[in-house]
Amino acid sequence: MRGLFCPAASFSLTMISLLTVSSLLATDAVWAQDHSAAAGGSASTSPRTIPLGQLDLTKMRQGFAKPRVDASVDGTSLTIAGRQFAHGVGTHADSILQIVLDGKASRFQAWVGHDNETKQTGTIDFKVIGDGQVLFESGIMRRHNPARRVDVPLDGVKLLTLRVGDGHDGHMYDHADWAQAQIITAGADPVTVVVPPEDKIILTPKPGPQPHLNNPVVYGCRPGHPFLYRIPATGVRPMEFSAEGLPDGLTLDGKSGIIRGTAPDRGDYKVTLRAKNSAGEVSKAFAIRSGDQLALTPYMGWNHWYAYFENISDAKMRQAADAMVANGMADFGYDFVCIDDCWMRKPGSDDRAVSGDPRNKDGNILPNSKFPDMKALTDYIHGKGLKTGIYSSPGPLTCQQYAGSYDFEANDARQYADWGFDLLKYDWCSYTKIAGKDRTLKEMKQPYELMGPLIAGQNRDIIFNLCQYGMGDVWRWGADVHAQSWRTSGDLGYSLDKLFSVVRQNANHRAWQGPGHWNDPDYLQIGYIGDLRGVRGDKLSPVALTPTEQYSFMSLWVLSAAPLVYSGDLTRLDEFTLNILCNSEVIEVDQDPLGQCGAPADLSEDAFLLIKEMADGSKAVGLCNGGDTSATLSAKWGVLGVAGRQRVRDLWTQKDIGEFDGEFSADVPSHGVKLVRIWPADASAR
Repeated sequence: MRGLFCPAASFSLTMISLLTVSSLLATDAVWAQDHSAAAGGSASTSPRTIPLGQLDLTKMRQGFAKPRVDASVDGTSLTIAGRQFAHGVGTHADSILQIVLDGKASRFQAWVGHDNETKQTGTIDFKVIGDGQVLFESGIMRRHNPARRVDVPLDGVKLLTLRVGDGHDGHMYDHADWAQAQIITAGADPVTVVVPPEDKIILTPKPGPQPHLNNPVVYGCRPGHPFLYRIPATGVRPMEFSAEGLPDGLTLDGKSGIIRGTAPDRGDYKVTLRAKNSAGEVSKAFAIRSGDQLALTPYMGWNHWYAYFENISDAKMRQAADAMVANGMADFGYDFVCIDDCWMRKPGSDDRAVSGDPRNKDGNILPNSKFPDMKALTDYIHGKGLKTGIYSSPGPLTCQQYAGSYDFEANDARQYADWGFDLLKYDWCSYTKIAGKDRTLKEMKQPYELMGPLIAGQNRDIIFNLCQYGMGDVWRWGADVHAQSWRTSGDLGYSLDKLFSVVRQNANHRAWQGPGHWNDPDYLQIGYIGDLRGVRGDKLSPVALTPTEQYSFMSLWVLSAAPLVYSGDLTRLDEFTLNILCNSEVIEVDQDPLGQCGAPADLSEDAFLLIKEMADGSKAVGLCNGGDTSATLSAKWGVLGVAGRQRVRDLWTQKDIGEFDGEFSADVPSHGVKLVRIWPADASAR
């Protein structure tokens, strides 16, 4: 260790021992002194010192591992720049702990810094926030930086937030310590919470009784393939549907609004859809483009993973399809019901429900006993006018150690088509062992170059979704392997605090996306989701996001022109969650045929604009505040590329805000997004 060891080894070891003992004595003395000073008298109203480690740290959210009491995140002694601390909490950036107080706490005290247990140096930053006001900022801290003292007043504070950031350069080796951390209070014991209290305000107006068509204006298919499309429409039922200009080979069921048949010859077909009910009639253009491209607008639907994990079955898939129609999501354009991992058999498992030979004598993959008849399942979902997706890995095993597609790619592509699936999610997983350590671009592309043409060559339209976490700059070559979407980063998992940074990073790749090929920042997780870190099953709970953050989630995704794939419990959607998922004006931004991802324009370290060009010449704009405190953000006309008076509409409330000249400003709460659409003031109203 540079600057610590002397040439004489015995002298060095002696000095280290003395330094260690001295440090322990010094820090324990500080700890004892703080406790003594805070103890005061014995009356119940006297100040008490409560160590951070005595609180319920299961409520701390962090990207890796778990917080540890009186130890670093990897279980070693708390050590900052060679100085050891006997007490405190070790964590890993990014992390956040939110503590509810009663306004009677007086101080928060700690020493903070980067733990020495890592050989490499990460960069971290600490913040202490009280009721939305920053009380302490450490600035960037690295492994060699000495511990910084925190001693801030908490008079009147009701919500204390302790946050560790990744220094804006990723989270590798970001081991962070809240050493000697304690709260001094004369009031009630502090209580940690996953999500601070915030009212669920429903902003989206409910659809009226009049019919309203929510279809995108363009839809892609391949000639001669089976065609299925359920016209999304809100309004009082029963409703009558009709279509003018529908090409030969397609028929429309006027009661259900489902179009079926065989896709027409190559070309563009201009169709006018109509819907009529007791409250009125409406029409909308719908261009069917028969050619090489699918997903001309980002696909929408549901995936089971973050709700059910390994506990997925035929019954749950049917239940999800039923729910998507019953709760109205299908009326807003959600039409994919997708199985993720764990539908196959699991080699070596002692669970009889999923064990057995993974393939038959012909090499065809076999589902486990929870899926007795895959063709019957897809027929059921298709019967509702919905589509369905399936999952595999190019490796021998999936992420959860079920059977993958390695060496059986042609069999599996054919089998998925024969079963009737409309999407394949292809997850890297165990292909790491096949690709080897070099991870060359050729190795990363190879499994997708193999499966892509096989999927595209089937006699049905199957969307190919690459799930390989952005490796090898997949956005540059994803379309070349016949994919319609690709992940641009790792799983969101439970790192939901990174929504703003994930989308900001995703926007850097906007030049490679557009109609038929989409950057995918992962699934929408709002409402009720499962517990990835706990028992794999039906243990679902409200997502660890405030109502503001849940609105932001949807706002950021639509501005990114991302696939809108919900991955929560469809059977427990309340009015608040549905109001986020089912706002026609918000979804219209995502489904715009121009297909642009919003361009970022930085306003500060934590705030930025996302500016999305729309096909009608308008701009969809997000004023995005990823910071921990509220802020007034401004969208200036020069940055937006507009001039003169502009009409600004709030898309969540579906109301015009007014006309503005030069700029539009709004107060945006912490982790909030103000989502607006802007037209020239003299343009015709919606």
